[in-house]
Amino acid sequence: MAITRRTLLRTATAGALVAGTGVAVSPAQAATAAPGSGLPSTIDVDEPRYLGYKPADRAKPYAKYMRPSTLPAQQHVADAYFGDPVPADRIPAFDRLADDLNRTGYSPVETGYGTLADGRTVWAAALTTMPGVTAAMWDWWFGWHSAESARYRLWHPDAHAYAALLHDTTTAPGLTDRQRYVGNTSFVDEFIGGQLEQLAITFLDPAEAGLRTSDTTTVIHGRVASAQLPVSLGYLSHQVRPAPGGAEMRSRFYLNLPGVNPVDLRAALAAHNRGEGPALAQPLPFTAEFGRSLMEHCGREMNHLASFLPQLYADHH
Repeated sequence: MAITRRTLLRTATAGALVAGTGVAVSPAQAATAAPGSGLPSTIDVDEPRYLGYKPADRAKPYAKYMRPSTLPAQQHVADAYFGDPVPADRIPAFDRLADDLNRTGYSPVETGYGTLADGRTVWAAALTTMPGVTAAMWDWWFGWHSAESARYRLWHPDAHAYAALLHDTTTAPGLTDRQRYVGNTSFVDEFIGGQLEQLAITFLDPAEAGLRTSDTTTVIHGRVASAQLPVSLGYLSHQVRPAPGGAEMRSRFYLNLPGVNPVDLRAALAAHNRGEGPALAQPLPFTAEFGRSLMEHCGREMNHLASFLPQLYADHH
């Protein structure tokens, strides 16, 4: 049987079976497993997945920023979506990511999708201009939004359905905004190209990948894995740097870079309890067509959030 990215591991007694290990874990064990940092998790094993806002969400102090629908991507992203894949010889290899993002100008291709010359690795990229935005605002956002699903839904109302943090660093004293997310894992349910993805995104120190940051430039760099299976799926990087009138984000995704990733028992049980959702699972590996959808998804969510991020930051930072 083909492994799919949203394979759910169920037992008749509603326990969680850790993928590939044969170890059955009860809901109580999964709910009480303590995170290594000593900080609590925001995972609620009974929280449902849904799009939009319910009455309880409307009572949140930031609810005024929720929109009925996500803004379209910027025009160059739409043009790339309806265009052809980028030829393999124009796509930087993953080991050239730092060279690609550290440059002071622009890469030959800043927005597009395709498959690398190895015939396996799928790549997507998107450039987003963001008037009035700074890199500091994005560092704050990544340290703040995943603690509550209602915050995550602000980012892409049409596609973001659930979020939780492995360690709730949002109110921990003495941390910079960047320290609140680097080393932490965000568990998210989102729809990409109409397909449900249940992901565990672990944010990494960009310096370890050779990615340069400064007081005015940040890079959000992360490893993307399944929330249910001990499988890494690829990497993402979002560089935010100053641009006239604000900032610009240069996003990169590399998929089908497999590895072993530990499964958090509470997150796996929570995903189990949220149910399978639409029957749209696609067997691994990811395809170039998925990369096309991911590029458009990224272009929409970044453009949408940037439209109110300065005001949200001023209200809640």
